[in-house]
Amino acid sequence: MTDVRVFDAGGYRYIPAVFQYSGGVAAQPGFELERARFSRPLPLAEGFAAIEAHLRRLGRPLTAFCGCELRSPAPFSEEGFRELNQSYAKTLISWNIARGDDNPVARSNVCPLIDPPAEVSFHAFSYSVPAGGSSAPRRAAPSFVVSGGAECPEGKSNYRDHIIARGDTSASGLRDKVHYVLAAMEARLDALGAAWSDATAAHVYTIHDIGKLMGADIMPRGPHGCGVTWQWCRPPVVDLEFEMDVRGPARELII
Repeated sequence: MTDVRVFDAGGYRYIPAVFQYSGGVAAQPGFELERARFSRPLPLAEGFAAIEAHLRRLGRPLTAFCGCELRSPAPFSEEGFRELNQSYAKTLISWNIARGDDNPVARSNVCPLIDPPAEVSFHAFSYSVPAGGSSAPRRAAPSFVVSGGAECPEGKSNYRDHIIARGDTSASGLRDKVHYVLAAMEARLDALGAAWSDATAAHVYTIHDIGKLMGADIMPRGPHGCGVTWQWCRPPVVDLEFEMDVRGPARELII
């Protein structure tokens, strides 16, 4: 059974994963999650400042921050990705969110093939608010954000030696990657007390032709209610080819 911990200071629970992110988050009783997308990508430092200002305006503590969506210029080497994560985590530590290798914040980070940002930037973020605090009608379903997951087990000493069907972008290789990621998404949904039917959005990120897999493998598996958005992006580490994330916030806005 997947371990789930409660982050009381943030009003949400999370799936422990690695020091740079959790497997996903869901609102605790009395809270719900909102997602805000920036109208244009903001570089990391500028994005963190904007997130802090947004939370202050809402009267929410910094610990309410629970989800991060990044866009990067190009896939990283493993060392480069480690350096990015160490830099990113410093802010979460200073905000009293991350503690050592325990980081409750969900995250996705992908690399657009067309018009990529000049540097790592914030695309969107999620946070907790008291339930019923908005004038907008509340969704009856649980609110959650599942982190982006690619075709590699997390927490290993490196990615390269553990990537599913590494280097194989044939129809068979892509199918193996897709099946692995779908199973990971479903395990995380289940751990958070959610299901595909609760999702409001699901994204797949790849530059490879998965057209047949969309109809034969991805859509029938579960996300048919909200549909799937295919984004022309690479995962954040060299040799990874397919990533997916799923979410079901109480509401979304653009700032």
